[in-house]
Amino acid sequence: MTGSGERVATRRRNYWRIARWSAALALLLTPLVMMQISDEWHWTPRGFIFAGIMIGGAGLLYEIAERASGSRPFRAGAAVAVVTSFLTVWTTIVRDDGTGIGFFLLILAAATGGFAAWFQPAGMARAMLGVATMQVLLGVAIATAPSTASTPDGGFRALLFSGAFTVLWLVSAACFRAAAKAEDKAARRVDS
Repeated sequence: MTGSGERVATRRRNYWRIARWSAALALLLTPLVMMQISDEWHWTPRGFIFAGIMIGGAGLLYEIAERASGSRPFRAGAAVAVVTSFLTVWTTIVRDDGTGIGFFLLILAAATGGFAAWFQPAGMARAMLGVATMQVLLGVAIATAPSTASTPDGGFRALLFSGAFTVLWLVSAACFRAAAKAEDKAARRVDS
């Protein structure tokens, strides 16, 4: 009976893996289709290569995280952290307003925190909480910068942008915290 349950779980994981990579391919091919439909889309081969590296890299990072733990909260935390990192890089490149280095440092802090915690759920929760704190501080610094103050609603938009990403980092931290609690509960049950 156990072998049958394991086969079903493996098959389910494979379906999700196929769905994730299919969605990544669809996301990468969207600009190609839009270039055929609209004259406003102008992607170069370098743009497609960069997008492929970004999307493929995010997919591979999640694959690694999925293998690190079978816990659903851990996987959810990893997925939110990977998507948040991807969106941070993507929006920083699209905005190109000179604040990019700070946002790239956030991602570096998330990666460094993950390695320092050996990708254990409790340590990942603390790392994501630290990155959320850094996101708030960076948002306040950008919102109060003289260059931001000179644009209409610049400070408000910077705080709104930073607030949305802070929420995503906190969701990731909450998921990792739930995984840590479940892991502790299971360890206590085994010790009893």
